[in-house]
Amino acid sequence: MTSPSLPPVASVVTRFAPSPTGQLHVGNLRTALHNWLWARRHGGRFLLRMDDTDAERSTAEYAEGIRADLAWLGLHPDGEVKQSDRFALYEARFAELVAAGRLYPCYETAQELDLKRKVQLGRGLPPVYDRAALRLSEAEKAALEADGVKPHWRFRLDHDSLIGWTDLVRGEQHFDPALLSDPVVRRADGSWLYMLPSVIDDMEMGITHVVRGEDHVSNTATQLQMFTALGAQPPAFAHEALLTGSEGKLSKRLGSLGISAFRDSGIEPISLIALLARIGTSDPVIAVTDAAPLVESFDFAHFGRAPARFDEQELALLNQKIVHQLDFAAVQSRLPGGMDEAAWLAIRPNIETVSQAADWWRVVTGPIAPVPTEAEDRDFLACALALAEMQVFDEAIWQKLTDALKQESGRKGKALFLPLRRALTGFDHGPDMKQLLPLIGRERAIERLRAAIAG
Repeated sequence: MTSPSLPPVASVVTRFAPSPTGQLHVGNLRTALHNWLWARRHGGRFLLRMDDTDAERSTAEYAEGIRADLAWLGLHPDGEVKQSDRFALYEARFAELVAAGRLYPCYETAQELDLKRKVQLGRGLPPVYDRAALRLSEAEKAALEADGVKPHWRFRLDHDSLIGWTDLVRGEQHFDPALLSDPVVRRADGSWLYMLPSVIDDMEMGITHVVRGEDHVSNTATQLQMFTALGAQPPAFAHEALLTGSEGKLSKRLGSLGISAFRDSGIEPISLIALLARIGTSDPVIAVTDAAPLVESFDFAHFGRAPARFDEQELALLNQKIVHQLDFAAVQSRLPGGMDEAAWLAIRPNIETVSQAADWWRVVTGPIAPVPTEAEDRDFLACALALAEMQVFDEAIWQKLTDALKQESGRKGKALFLPLRRALTGFDHGPDMKQLLPLIGRERAIERLRAAIAG
């Protein structure tokens, strides 16, 4: 049921806003997924926004890689925009805020600001910008600019009232704006920082819910005042606990590991979705082959504030469970030629990834590496060969052959089944021979038994 505090179902609009300066990693993916799940649960829209204002580091290749990763995962956006196409919009809103006195120029160098912070910390004070630029006269500003000093621009926070909102994950949040620095929104070279363009875009795109990591909580406090200054109703916010690895901190390797690495290792997209949809919540992680039950149950009220633990071993085990449920139609295009549904169903319980099916299919089609035959098993396998040559190879061939062998040899259990499996497959374990032997077929089975006797 939708909470009364939420907007009507049809009005939910979320966005995923990556910077195309690198590959998507698992933390990015979790943010994208939760935005997608929330929009889908409410019949809303999920938008992709490329935050590509960093012209030096943003590339078309990274942007295309992000789109490809989302497509592989089935997280198809309902629309896409690029910040680099929206500079005129930012300029117009920037001018409005300058005229309203909410943006002001500052002339300190990075070194001067760093010294100020160190002095404040040394005095036991919070390292908050002292607003010295607001005390400059017009003549002083003109003199600085005449000397070639270009200003950066800050948003002037309103100190008259506390900033507060009800976070969908963290509950009631309160910030004293006097304890926050006026954020820099534009650099001296004219380039944009994240804060203001993001607010302008969220307004123009009709975003109703911003879902992101808890490291953005203080950003939200300042951005709420930007929404108000621009005359807009702010969206709802959900700040989720950050991911950690099995060692308690998300490793640099995992934090930089591209989604393509999971794809290349045989992880199914639904496995990543199933794990990332539930870790950090009170809901159990479940092996599903379709995202529908995850969409239906997704709720920010189920998220805790403790770090969400991402374990690659848990992902691998979940992936194995999911592979064991996949229908033939879902994997047919990835199976080796000639492998039909009966073969998939026989092999499926013995693999961890779909690609491993090819290894067992080679066991079916051959040739197989012969396993040395113990001396005491040669007569037994000769008996098996004679019986096999008299049998019709149908779906019951394994049962018929082993029943006859048991009667002839007196063997049972491991002594009966293991030498036969080794001779027919080259392995001590594997798919159920009831299903595998009909796939191997009469000709190959007889050939392998003869080779085992000779060996």
